Amino acid sequence: MELLSVNLGRATASEHTDNPSGMTGIGKIPAQGPVEVREPGPSGTGGSGLVGDDVCDLRHHGGTRQAVYAYAREDLDRWEEELGRPLRSGEFGENFTTAGLDVNEARLGERWRVGADLVLEVTASRIPCRTFAGALDEKQWVKRFTQAVVPGAYLRVVEPGAVRAGDPIEVVHRPSHEVTVAMHFQAYTLRRELLPRLLEAGDVLSPYTREKALAYLEQQGGTAEK
Repeated sequence: MELLSVNLGRATASEHTDNPSGMTGIGKIPAQGPVEVREPGPSGTGGSGLVGDDVCDLRHHGGTRQAVYAYAREDLDRWEEELGRPLRSGEFGENFTTAGLDVNEARLGERWRVGADLVLEVTASRIPCRTFAGALDEKQWVKRFTQAVVPGAYLRVVEPGAVRAGDPIEVVHRPSHEVTVAMHFQAYTLRRELLPRLLEAGDVLSPYTREKALAYLEQQGGTAEK
């Protein structure tokens, strides 16, 4: 398992963003040389975990639980075939393009060591937005991306470190539950009946996700331990 590419975005103007500034950092380009990755700070104030990577809409992106976004090169390759166009590493807005790692089957709370020092923890799936659709410029992109169930993973920084393309990735902890990135994504999109299953992931869930799952249970007449 390998870190194929480390990708950084610079703030650029876009007509497709809901950000009041009209700027987005979704267009990421592979970096040359090592990149420092560290805890960026809480949601709403903290940006990217990667030094030199711009996050323009702090309301919805960046912060501790979205410090790093990882996407598999294998999934980009499948999209290339479907869309009939080349997709560079970083084109989906991912910070890390991986090889040999099934990102979508990673479990929430799973930990990866990347390179010598960096340790990351899987926190959630990526949910597609208007800015992503505009950047790809494909018809019905949000619907197509949702139906494919290959969203990629958000991660938090457990131990900081510098990484570069070619660094090995090692899964150093895999939780006993079966709540995967793909399941998290489906629970938020096409299969809301999966929401209660997310509670199995425990404290790794965001407070918002936990409340969402508990509210669904209450609507269905079920209960869960708080």
